[in-house]
Amino acid sequence: MHVERVVREYFAALGDELPTDLYALILKEVELPLLTVILEQTRGNQTKCAQILGLNRGTLRKKLKTYNLMS
Repeated sequence: MHVERVVREYFAALGDELPTDLYALILKEVELPLLTVILEQTRGNQTKCAQILGLNRGTLRKKLKTYNLMS
């Protein structure tokens, strides 16, 4: 899996240094492109987008506002 390989490479590059807040870092890198692609695929239909992601529509709207994706 591509994501697993990238995470392994990230840790290898760090050497003995331990990362902090890795979950937030990865989520930030993945969430925006994921939301963008799914919104494109659903032609901006937030209800369909929320269903595909398994999110509550209100949660989706908060994420869209966070990333300035509200239309």
